[in-house]
Amino acid sequence: MKNATFSEKLMHFILLWGLLFLVWLAFTSTFQNQEVLVGAGTTMLIAIFTLRFFDCCTLAFFSPTRLFNLIKYIFVFLIELVKANFDVARRVISPSLPINPGIVKIKTQLKTDYAKMVLANSITLTPGTLSVDIVDDYLYIHWIDVKSTDPEQAFKYIAETFEKILIKIFN
Repeated sequence: MKNATFSEKLMHFILLWGLLFLVWLAFTSTFQNQEVLVGAGTTMLIAIFTLRFFDCCTLAFFSPTRLFNLIKYIFVFLIELVKANFDVARRVISPSLPINPGIVKIKTQLKTDYAKMVLANSITLTPGTLSVDIVDDYLYIHWIDVKSTDPEQAFKYIAETFEKILIKIFN
């Protein structure tokens, strides 16, 4: 955003403000005048003060293909979330099931820091895994049951389903 023109910065601000305002409306779920005005003012201030931090996306991000993949990603994430929850719940209910905790290193093909952050957060949000660190193209993941220490195999177990779609969204 440092070398962007004024019109590019303005469009980015409007996009960020619009998205924040939509989130505000979704959470308040009311269209009373005072709620809408407070929401518009609050989200405008947030957009002004945080604009420089959110340089991941432009209007091109909202192409139909990317939006389709974003919706697909949400469904894939929810499926993985349910599967991971059942796995962890099964381990809690049956303490005799073996666990093999450890930290594994996986390599990502995602290029932007924002995309890597989305991948790391997706991994962390699924029970049984926790993103510990991101160094260059590598993620360090604490895994409740390490099935393989080989980075390629660990990647297939932990991140492959997420990354396949995230590449289509962010690269």
